Amino acid sequence: MTILDRYILKKFATPFLYCFLGFIGIWFIFDLSDNLPDFIQGKASFEMLVEYYASQIPQLVVVCLPIGLLLGLLYSLTAMSRSNEIISMLGAGLSVVRILIPLIVVGVFLSVVTAIFNFSGAPHAAAAKKQMVRDIKRGEKRTEAVFGHLFRNREAQRTWFMRRINIQRGKIGDIQILQQNADGDILQQWYAREANYQPEQKRWVLSNARYVELSPEGDITKSELKDTLIIDGWNETPWRILSSVMNPEYLAVPELRDYLTYNSDFPEKRLAAYRTHLHYRWALSLFCLVVVFLAAPMGIVYSRRGILGGVALAIGLFFSMVFMSSLFIALGKGQRISPFVAAWGPVIFFFAIGLVLVWFRSTNRDLPKLRIPGF
Repeated sequence: MTILDRYILKKFATPFLYCFLGFIGIWFIFDLSDNLPDFIQGKASFEMLVEYYASQIPQLVVVCLPIGLLLGLLYSLTAMSRSNEIISMLGAGLSVVRILIPLIVVGVFLSVVTAIFNFSGAPHAAAAKKQMVRDIKRGEKRTEAVFGHLFRNREAQRTWFMRRINIQRGKIGDIQILQQNADGDILQQWYAREANYQPEQKRWVLSNARYVELSPEGDITKSELKDTLIIDGWNETPWRILSSVMNPEYLAVPELRDYLTYNSDFPEKRLAAYRTHLHYRWALSLFCLVVVFLAAPMGIVYSRRGILGGVALAIGLFFSMVFMSSLFIALGKGQRISPFVAAWGPVIFFFAIGLVLVWFRSTNRDLPKLRIPGF
């Protein structure tokens, strides 16, 4: 790393940290003012508040890094342009691309950081937020459960009817399981007061269970009652059963992959949202790199009169990318466009725009101006 690279990074680091931490502070103030009545009602302790806000760190990093990077780049580069430092670097024989190399490296590094947090932490933080607020408001931590759930394993032709599922422990209460053949005839049935899954042995343990065998005509051929009934060889797990009612926005990358693997027999329209969010987990991480290519050429100006226009254009492009990304994700979830296009389309499009902007700036060309006929 040269002295110039260290100087550019030093000029960039301070405004970036101020902007990044400033947005986190703004979020904290708004969130606290919004939830303060619930915290007071639930008599939340300091430890509970620390746990709540600590759980939101991954989501905050993913959300605040791109906008903090955008404003940090614009501030530092426009300041260097006003003091003629950029022109001095160019006069020394450096190209615009060479000047931006340390900032591009920062964009790559922050993209990796975003990918790490968005892999599982950020989706889980979004899912936990409402639940933790409800727990604090009630003054106690309640076990989250799903009631009245039906799960169909089309591959094994088994149907599960459950009155209650404990999400944290994976316990199922009041369960009925039907086993059918290829013709749809019910051949076996299990009834149990409680079902527990043992992940080490990969087996189900049914308590207070009744097992029934039937002929294809529906006649009962066998019926037995057992205190404990152990079943091996089934590929259902509590997570797989619960995933059929989970919101794809709150699932981590491994969970999305498992959902698509275990539920590959679901209609494609139902899987579209999960495929879209799986691609989006990775596409979102590249926002920081795209921001560098959008903001850097707009922050480098050769006259003071062009500073305001460049900053406005960069901010406009950034929010256009955010809006377009949200629109494409909605289209992808509705199977209007392919999941790949929904997640990666806006990123590729605005990255291409960034490359064009860097080319215009590096060749000292004026940016194209929008001309309205008659004006």
